[in-house]
Amino acid sequence: MKILSVLAASAVIALASAAAASAPAPTKPVAAGFYSGLWYEIARVPNLGQRDCQAPRSEFTPTGGQGDVAFIATTGEFAVRQVCRKGSANGPAKVFSTKGRVLPGSRNAKFEMAFLGGVRKQEYWVLDTAPDGAWAIMATPGGNYVWLLSRRATMSEAVKAAAVSRIRALGYRQQLEFPAHPG
Repeated sequence: MKILSVLAASAVIALASAAAASAPAPTKPVAAGFYSGLWYEIARVPNLGQRDCQAPRSEFTPTGGQGDVAFIATTGEFAVRQVCRKGSANGPAKVFSTKGRVLPGSRNAKFEMAFLGGVRKQEYWVLDTAPDGAWAIMATPGGNYVWLLSRRATMSEAVKAAAVSRIRALGYRQQLEFPAHPG
């Protein structure tokens, strides 16, 4: 009987952990401008793909309309150039480019990017944005990874603390790392 109690308790804990691991669905629309311009990564859940990645940034460019944001509404397609510096914020740059598309019916809050020449695709959700568009919280649907992005390489400590608090309010309890940026 004691073994059954332990197994039942383990099952409840496993189910609770699985439920906590999924990301909350986006609740508000995202401006098409999210998919244009430079975003700096301020915080993230550590992951193998970004090990020792400093000064990370992503430059989004709408495609199909010579980079015009209005085309996001019609084509949903964009290109992304990502830069990561190894070892330090001024270290050697590792650059890769990929393509993405806004998922239909998501009010611009969900998108997917293709990697390895389109062999691997990953969906991302924009969970929240600052009212002025200065920062955004992006995550994978499974809830395993979350990123805090900013239009500037640095954020004031107060704004960063408020954004991290919002990440926590969305249910993310994982340790965050804060990559270095030059300056």
